[in-house]
Amino acid sequence: MTETIVVADKEPAAALDVRPVRMPGSPLISGPFTHLAAEGDRLAGLRWQNFDAVQVGSTLGAEISGVDLTTDLPDEVVAELAQALRDYKVLFFREQPMTSTQHVQFARRFGELEIHPFIPSNTDHPELVRFQKSAQVSGFENSWHHDVTWREQPSAGAILHALEVPALGGDTLFSDMHAAYDSLDEETRTLVDGRDAIHDFSRAFGHSLPEDKRDAMRAVHPQVAHPIVASHPETGKRHLYVNRIFVEQIDGMDREEGAALLDRLCRQADYPEHQVRLRWEPHTVAFWDNRAVQHYASSDYWPAIRVMERASIAGTRPHR
Repeated sequence: MTETIVVADKEPAAALDVRPVRMPGSPLISGPFTHLAAEGDRLAGLRWQNFDAVQVGSTLGAEISGVDLTTDLPDEVVAELAQALRDYKVLFFREQPMTSTQHVQFARRFGELEIHPFIPSNTDHPELVRFQKSAQVSGFENSWHHDVTWREQPSAGAILHALEVPALGGDTLFSDMHAAYDSLDEETRTLVDGRDAIHDFSRAFGHSLPEDKRDAMRAVHPQVAHPIVASHPETGKRHLYVNRIFVEQIDGMDREEGAALLDRLCRQADYPEHQVRLRWEPHTVAFWDNRAVQHYASSDYWPAIRVMERASIAGTRPHR
């Protein structure tokens, strides 16, 4: 159960008439991000019965303490963690030396687990993928994205466990796509509401496949249209749902016009005010909502070694 405390000692931004501005000839915002205030205050007022949570970003991110992910957690703790994920959008846990089996067991408490068709498991569990990066295997996840949006039913969430991390670098950043939508001007909202984007696996994975294998995968995973602005299936809040890695084009627009719109929308993830950054330590765990946030793995640690394991939770088809 959560308890919300009403913060009454602040005047709302609208009453103070404080608002961001856009530089002439640019879509970029300058000035206070007043659209973050209400959500930040709401999160600051949350209290939890089964663990402690320290808010680490303006509208997303909390470091959770008081739970041991290596154990079989009671149902009420799992339910409260699920609520915390809906609220904070990404949860961080420190000093959680899970085995691969414990990782899968914990992830399965939140739903059916996915098996990635292009990244086969290299562990004893088909639902768990190990990413081992080094001088020989570099990281290419340094672009803002939701995972597997080219699937008809993309991931609902993911749980990533750090096994070995560089002394410096290799952070993961998360960006709040609810806040990204809230910061759009009315003209852009009118343009994108009700419009779809076409998602395609081949933008990221097609170049590594021979033509016959690519055709076979295309038959199983055809291009799919998802709303540019989706409603979260559990909270009902609207969020942006496009990214540069997997979106092929904007439906109903010519490619040049659609590419310009896609770039403008994807820039919403770039604002530090929408973000939180995780510096990994061994046995840190991150659990994120793949609808509510995008993530970006900083590839600044080559040739050091970074070893992570990920389990992904199956989701539903995005809807307006």
